[in-house]
Amino acid sequence: MHTLGRVSTLICLTGMAAMLAACVPADDPETASPQGAVEEQRSAPTAQQAAEFVRETEARLEVLSQHAERQEWVQANFITYDTELLTAEAKKELTAAQVEAASRAAEFTGIDGLDADTARKLNQLRSGITIPAPLDPAKNAEQAEIGARLKGLYGKGEYCREDGSCLALGELENILAESRDPQELLEVWDGWRGVSVPMRPLYARQVELANEGAQALGFTDLGAMWRSDYDMPASEFPAELDRLWEQVSPLYEALHCHVRARLGEAYGEDVVPQQGPIPAHLLGNMWAQDWENIYDLVAPAEVEDAYDLTGILQDRGFDAVGMVRTGEAFFSSLGFDPLPETFWERSLFVKPADRDVVCHASAWDIDEKNDLRIKMCIEVNAEDFRTIHHELGHNYYQRAYNTLSFLYRNSANDGFHEAVGDTLSLSITPAYLTEIGLLDEEPGSEGDVGLLLRRALDKVAFLPFGLMVDQWRWKVFAGEVGPEGYNDLWWQLRERYQGLAPPNERPADAFDPGAKYHVPGNTPYTRYFLAHILQFQFYRALCDIAGFDGPMHRCSFNGSEAAGQRLNAMLEMGKSRPWPDALEALTGTREMDGGALLDYFAPLQSWLDEQNAGRQCGW
Repeated sequence: MHTLGRVSTLICLTGMAAMLAACVPADDPETASPQGAVEEQRSAPTAQQAAEFVRETEARLEVLSQHAERQEWVQANFITYDTELLTAEAKKELTAAQVEAASRAAEFTGIDGLDADTARKLNQLRSGITIPAPLDPAKNAEQAEIGARLKGLYGKGEYCREDGSCLALGELENILAESRDPQELLEVWDGWRGVSVPMRPLYARQVELANEGAQALGFTDLGAMWRSDYDMPASEFPAELDRLWEQVSPLYEALHCHVRARLGEAYGEDVVPQQGPIPAHLLGNMWAQDWENIYDLVAPAEVEDAYDLTGILQDRGFDAVGMVRTGEAFFSSLGFDPLPETFWERSLFVKPADRDVVCHASAWDIDEKNDLRIKMCIEVNAEDFRTIHHELGHNYYQRAYNTLSFLYRNSANDGFHEAVGDTLSLSITPAYLTEIGLLDEEPGSEGDVGLLLRRALDKVAFLPFGLMVDQWRWKVFAGEVGPEGYNDLWWQLRERYQGLAPPNERPADAFDPGAKYHVPGNTPYTRYFLAHILQFQFYRALCDIAGFDGPMHRCSFNGSEAAGQRLNAMLEMGKSRPWPDALEALTGTREMDGGALLDYFAPLQSWLDEQNAGRQCGW
């Protein structure tokens, strides 16, 4: 999936998660208040002093955040020893200010007479550092250096074959997507994971430092701090995730069963056993987080593809900029203003030939006003066409809340930012492609099962991966496993949630989690699971507002200014209100719910049940 500038990097102040609106009970075991001197001082500060502290702190952090953001942009686009040092220095300064602000905020929390706005911002200051550093300046500097080194190792990573030829991540991903040779797939899958081996000791030390920083702020560990970001007690959040997973897991299990059977037919049951997990290298994606690239192996035999979007884009002569212009036009049709000219001047659309860059797609708001950018190594294909719509969703969200005060310039919770982008991607339907002239006419319904299966290989296949990454990190942060057990735990969780297994015995020094950008990049990942639930809620609501009457999966709200106005009403709230308020503003409901996703894929569920009759499902 995708990150976005300030709101998803180490320098993120608010961490993309909705902060507690003074709603965490004092006896929540995971978010106990700091002890000692802070407790003694709480009665001394006044509400007026707290409000003044918040105003001054916001102003200071805004300046530091923008400086660090610019350094981060430069490093992502020019990966060198010097840019790593400069980025580390900027992060060190910002993190020190964040830690100081969080410690001061803890002294003001809970005093009498606080207005709701000040109380909410105090909680954001205390809870909102993605990777908190210890107060010790030397440890703060060490942590900043480790963060820059981890991201540099990933960004410069490549796999070199015995003949001396070296392949970057994008080239390796293309092989995994296109090859049907199990040995070649294993070679590149295993080769990329060599990049993360030197990360393990660095990551282990970073966990120590971050936990020390979280504990200084009153949290049991960094995982508890992350879980406190959802407008509910941190100890209750895992149960909310379990509830959502239980809703949607039967659909995933049906998809897994069908895919395993078809892969067994393609590669043989000696390669893909029919009573166990699927080997992770056979699913068309470096991390097996989506399976769309193996659609040809699992597609309905009786249904032909209604269209080939990649082929259409290439035949029409689209380039990277043309694809981004098409995404902008979608938002314009909803009534949003065009992107600023600086967006086109300053974004990175194509991988440079002369230097290393972080190609992972991301959206940025450099000055948190109107200096919007995306950073992508765009290729002309259907996947990047959808990704562009997704990343632009982040940019339009960023612009919608840019008039709010600094601490509120973020999404209602971190799942919202990702869900908005994906909601726009869901609207890339045959109807939409017909409306913008990429199809001559909308295909009939006879190909819908194929279209839904292709989308499920992306959306449904992702759900357990989106859930398990932070399940792994939370256990690591809690000290349930040490560095020597990191990799075993990773694969235990991948089998439990995804029904996948490594294709070979993993080396003793393997650190396979580090082969996924968000681990060395320290981006919380539960946001993506939530986004895959929320996007279908958002999508159904926008289709209803647009007056669409038909099967949910065929809806496009392109051109509906009424839908755009309702969407903007939620976006412009930013983080100023608890996320249930923002959810209600768009959907009319206050609870996250997997029902809309199940409704969307209902025709596919029926088809999968027919295909799986007589098969032994599960793992």
